Amino acid sequence: MEPHKPVVAYYHDEESGNYCYTVNHPWRPHRSKLVHNIVTGYHLEKEMIIHRPRPRTFEELTEFHADDYVNFIKQVTPETTQEYMQQLKRFNMGAPGESDCPIFDGMYEYFALLSGGSVDGAAFLAEGKADIAFNWSGGMHHAKRAEASGFCYINDIVLSILELLKTYRRVLYVDIDIHHGDGVEEAFYLTNRVMTVSFHRYGDYFPGTGAIDDLGHGAGKGYCVNVPLKDGMDDESYRYVYEPIMSKVMEMYQPEAIVVCSGADSLSGDKLGCFNLSLQGHSNCVEFLAKYKVPLLVVGGGGYTLRNVARCWAYETGRLMGHDLPDRLPESVLNSFNYYMDNERLRIEVSNMENSNTRKDLEKIKQKVLQQLSELPPVPSVPLIVTPATAKIPDLPDEDPDVRGGGEAHEDRRYNADGEEQAESDAQRERRKGGVAAVKQELAGSVAPLVPAAADANGAAADVKAEPADAAAADGDISLEADEKLVNMSPPPAEVDAAVAAAGAAGDAVAAEPAAAARVATPPPPAASFAAGGEQTAAAPADVVPMEQD
Repeated sequence: MEPHKPVVAYYHDEESGNYCYTVNHPWRPHRSKLVHNIVTGYHLEKEMIIHRPRPRTFEELTEFHADDYVNFIKQVTPETTQEYMQQLKRFNMGAPGESDCPIFDGMYEYFALLSGGSVDGAAFLAEGKADIAFNWSGGMHHAKRAEASGFCYINDIVLSILELLKTYRRVLYVDIDIHHGDGVEEAFYLTNRVMTVSFHRYGDYFPGTGAIDDLGHGAGKGYCVNVPLKDGMDDESYRYVYEPIMSKVMEMYQPEAIVVCSGADSLSGDKLGCFNLSLQGHSNCVEFLAKYKVPLLVVGGGGYTLRNVARCWAYETGRLMGHDLPDRLPESVLNSFNYYMDNERLRIEVSNMENSNTRKDLEKIKQKVLQQLSELPPVPSVPLIVTPATAKIPDLPDEDPDVRGGGEAHEDRRYNADGEEQAESDAQRERRKGGVAAVKQELAGSVAPLVPAAADANGAAADVKAEPADAAAADGDISLEADEKLVNMSPPPAEVDAAVAAAGAAGDAVAAEPAAAARVATPPPPAASFAAGGEQTAAAPADVVPMEQD
């Protein structure tokens, strides 16, 4: 019997990668494009439901943040910072180049968009439409209710947890970013409905919070768990403290949903980090939680060596979907961005840095945290109350997240910019539908014809999602246009009827001119992309062998 494959929702909008804090700022929104490029390079998008997030409105952002704070982010621009000096100081922001949290163009739109991915993912999980949801653009775990901090302005994690609490009684938040998740911990410091667990570098290190004795207060006492660590944490040391503590957390708290901040600055070689984790060690933390089969929302976080951040999050996407991705990066990835010329491979090497965490110190920390968890009261419940309305989930998008105006209704037909129809070649279509198996076959150097991902009893290819723009361009320099433009490009019905009639009268002359016949042929109906009830389906490649489940 094959192991159950989780239903995965993935949130991405190419616009989220087009913003810039300042030229030399370490936070690069461009990371999300790099991640998406590797994900589509391995054709993982064929096996998950892809959404374009809906930006949060002012009212939705103020479900956690203060009205005047959000209004300030919406109004201020780099050109008007001199007019808001008092507010800049109050909200812990500054002019470009003068602060960790600078004012930059489009900041309100950027944070509304990335928050949309996290909240939409939480709502999608709460409706039972997916088992796992990814929003790699999110992870602003330092932002406070009315204060920016550590490159974070709007706390999408808190907003997503608030959305989950409308459905679930208990939510677990786990932070494996190298920095302490202080903004999320502060938001839920007084409640037992959310348990926050943070594994982080502690000491003379930003933000300076997260001591092992910080446990929460009032009803929330004992529901804040902090695991302070030193420089040089490697895979073995991390696993030594992580797995026993998280096992105890799951036993004592029994969460109904989990949110993970998978910050990649805990990887070896990060520009601002000082841990020594490999991709496998980092991913093991998220995979360990996924084994409990609890609805799981995974967001990004820190990470400042861009090539390794993209590798890490794409690798974790594959692992949670049941794939051990080939180490050789696909050619489409190598040709798109010149970030991976160090070794052209997915996995990274760890360094020989010294591990300052002795086994004795780790054992002491582990035993103290386990003792704190053992003293928790029975699993908290919730009285009967009127819950707020859940977030509305828009219908699944009819456009590729990489292309504005591109539509899934045009999956099997493409149009050139001059308006002339051009059918997708068989080779291009089969490669696009091949999924991860096609990539593995390519990387193995095989030249055998690629087979469709799946077929029905009549040999028809199974429904698959529209290809991303990068893949389409790589296969034939073909572009998607807006639906309205596609209609305008098509010949008028009267011309088509006349051409068909002429072709029938010509008889054998038409057979001698197949190109002319192709121009007047009626386009085939688009492949169905949605199942009954409006849910989108994505067939897994038949020849992909899932990784073994523990």
